[in-house]
Amino acid sequence: MNDIFATLESEVRSYSRTWPAVFDRAQGSHLYGEDGTPYLDFFAGAGALNYGHNNPLLKRKLLEYIERDGVVHGLDQATVAKAEFLSTFHENVLAPRGLNYKVQFPGPTGTNSVESALKLVRKITGKESVISFTNAFHGMTLGSLSVTGNSMKRGGAGIPLVHATPMPYDNYFDGQYPDFLYFERLLEDSGSGLNEPAAVIVETLQGEGGINSSRPEWLRALYELCQSHGILMIVDDVQMGCGRTGPFFSFEEAGIQPDIVCLSKSIGGYGMPLATTLIKPELDVWEPGEHNGTFRGNNPAFVTASEAFRQYWSDDKLEKSTIAKGERVGQVLQEIVDTHGGAVAKGRGLARGLGFEDTNVAGKVSKAAFDRKLLMETSGPDSEVLKIMPPLTVSDEELEQGLRIVRESVQEVLA
Repeated sequence: MNDIFATLESEVRSYSRTWPAVFDRAQGSHLYGEDGTPYLDFFAGAGALNYGHNNPLLKRKLLEYIERDGVVHGLDQATVAKAEFLSTFHENVLAPRGLNYKVQFPGPTGTNSVESALKLVRKITGKESVISFTNAFHGMTLGSLSVTGNSMKRGGAGIPLVHATPMPYDNYFDGQYPDFLYFERLLEDSGSGLNEPAAVIVETLQGEGGINSSRPEWLRALYELCQSHGILMIVDDVQMGCGRTGPFFSFEEAGIQPDIVCLSKSIGGYGMPLATTLIKPELDVWEPGEHNGTFRGNNPAFVTASEAFRQYWSDDKLEKSTIAKGERVGQVLQEIVDTHGGAVAKGRGLARGLGFEDTNVAGKVSKAAFDRKLLMETSGPDSEVLKIMPPLTVSDEELEQGLRIVRESVQEVLA
């Protein structure tokens, strides 16, 4: 069957090259090849499957909805499924955290949410420039690419990417300079040449950029800097939201309330396309239809999302479990670093990384892990970081099995 992909599918495919298997079924923390071979999944759809594959609690609600001929495609029409999404999201996520946001459905993927946020801050402020950060990743469409750091991905645009200025991310200079020394000086110096920015867009933990986690105090200082200079703050929580770092939002630990929050990937619960842009009410200045998309109303995803809010966010059990499991992953990664050297353990929650000084190592470890039936991707500008992101619902036994394979794979490559 592999021949059909090489013959008919575009050369742009990537994950299928990393993991040369044909998958047929998926359940929980496992994917199964066409021959029935189980693969433990420490990839989780790049963060789109925080609740695992075909979660039975969500699947039951989805099947019931389909069986009763519930609306599937609804654009932005009012539907029962959308009303349920909005009410359960408010009741289980926003209200308990004291957050007040209007919810926009911009289109079905993360880059749609980012594009809507960029358009909105420019509309609000009348300014064009946006501040982004080194090693950021915000999506593959032109606006999102303009605030993305990766040169290979930016090069695919084929045109100049403008109206964005990168600043150093937390610890970019290994702590040699005070936080925001450069950024703040440029803002305050009338001779700096910095275009007055409409907004800052930031990931609190950079996934594709190499599992670079910002400190809460750095994020708070950025928030305060934005407020003091009248700059709007966008947090891109597409990959690190929905509990990936422990709390539902990755910025909760910093105690801030961003002006706009971008969500996608696991917001739909079941792995179906869905994205939302959360906007402080006073900033919701859109004209009707000014930003839209044919598939912004994915009603089956509303159904599974609502059930995920009820099942996993009506209390703090998942949050505590994710933090505890993440600490276990961090412990094992540090043990690997202490044993082998030439590496650093990174991340928080269940977004963890093992960064290698030798940029060839992570890819080889990923391949060795695949040979042992474990799926892990790499990240970072040179794919130098082994990226560990299992479903948040992974069992303790599955977690230990995967970590054992990580150890064995690193040992094989570095031996």
